[in-house]
Amino acid sequence: MKAVLTGLILLCVHTGAAALDGRTPLEVDKPPAAPQSLPESAALKLSSQSVLVFDQASGQPLLEKNADMQTPIASITKLMTAMLVINAKQPLDERITITPDDRDTIKGTGSRLAIGAHYTREQLLHLALIASDNRAAHALARAYPGGLDRLVATMNRTARMLGMRDTVYVEPTGLSSSNRSTALDLAKLADYAYQNFPEIRQITATGQYTLGTQRVVLKKRRHHPARVFYRAVAFNNTNRLTRMDGWHIGLSKTGFINEAGHCLVMQAEVAQRDVIIVLLDSRGNTSRANDAARIKTWLEDNPPHPVETHYTAASRT
Repeated sequence: MKAVLTGLILLCVHTGAAALDGRTPLEVDKPPAAPQSLPESAALKLSSQSVLVFDQASGQPLLEKNADMQTPIASITKLMTAMLVINAKQPLDERITITPDDRDTIKGTGSRLAIGAHYTREQLLHLALIASDNRAAHALARAYPGGLDRLVATMNRTARMLGMRDTVYVEPTGLSSSNRSTALDLAKLADYAYQNFPEIRQITATGQYTLGTQRVVLKKRRHHPARVFYRAVAFNNTNRLTRMDGWHIGLSKTGFINEAGHCLVMQAEVAQRDVIIVLLDSRGNTSRANDAARIKTWLEDNPPHPVETHYTAASRT
């Protein structure tokens, strides 16, 4: 497991990265440091079923738990969707209409984006990444050059180029449980996005996003006219840590569907080092944030030497 982990996590893509518009390729493999055992006193009780903490400077894993377990990834999917939408270089100020095709027919989730409403591509990127809005992500995919099918095909091709060997995408929002990956693969994706997409860093590290003043229609009961007024429409980042003191977050994306549990992929500076934290299949609304807080404390209490934990490998169907 140790050898497999070290070989997989080192971000070593050269040939495929050039396809993403010449953005900076991932670093070559670095000599692995001698692994150390996790000090008994620092043993962590993490609720997430799959965990990876990756040191960006050394290219080494600091902590792992079932990091090669393939599992549904929910709205973490939107990180790849956003990368490709940005890379297509379509006008960010182009307005896109939300259509009935953008409704969620898989899970039946709601949205604050009304059918028939118009938003710029830039606004939809913010809503897909910060609010994890499924209609926003689907509309972006629908407006991608070549349409939805071409975007999904490009998502899978890009995953292979980035060395994400255990990742598959079937749609752009994450609503389907057939979108699957591993913590190892998602660390590669997050590291690549952080290094090459400042737009995504700026959007996802923000705690809140507002659309500005919007027209709101409040429907009354029968025989009473609807009330129309204008107010600022704000969306909170689904990663509550972006609004908490003590965190220095450079990139983040959350996800949740029942099959995937609560998920989080995040780049952050902790204890003067840059790390990627991946938490998959955590149960409970606050569990992923609590796991991240425990990892932060552990990193602050331990010297910066790469270590591996010793968990029994798991598989998931």
